[in-house]
Amino acid sequence: MSAILPPSERLWWKQPIDKVEWAWIGIAFVWGMIMFVMMVYWHIYGKQNLSNEAYKTTPEMFAAKAEKFIAENTVRTETDLQIPVVKVPAGGDGYLIARLWNWYPILELEKGQTYKIHLSSMDYQHGFSLQPVNINIQVLPGYEHVVKMTPTKSGTYAIVCNEYCGIGHHTMLGRIYVK
Repeated sequence: MSAILPPSERLWWKQPIDKVEWAWIGIAFVWGMIMFVMMVYWHIYGKQNLSNEAYKTTPEMFAAKAEKFIAENTVRTETDLQIPVVKVPAGGDGYLIARLWNWYPILELEKGQTYKIHLSSMDYQHGFSLQPVNINIQVLPGYEHVVKMTPTKSGTYAIVCNEYCGIGHHTMLGRIYVK
């Protein structure tokens, strides 16, 4: 019998299943059950799961809230584009805007404090990837994503768009400073 020719027994599904095949079916079933239990375990005890919320909004409403936050909390500007560096109040809310092709503004956080970071896109779907801690979120226009973060190490963290958003996608980078 070959893979090209039809089976010699036309009712192949009535053939008995071999012991080796039953063994592999059993292994796959047991592994599936283990992974099912582990999904619940990882959700409760795993440190990689974000507790985030999402709310319906419009780009105009989110931009207004973000601009108000930026105007009230800017401490300096950086780069030749004069991007504001905004100190988020300890335990407060910070706003990040995703738009072609940048993250706006640069946030400054304190180590050990818990923050709610609000994310939204003004135009297309973007990906928020915080490196090197590997937090990944899809940021969609029309939705305000709220992510709780508690930085544990000081330093500069890179924000990378990991969802292709057009010809300038490679320039869509941002920063978060943790003091």
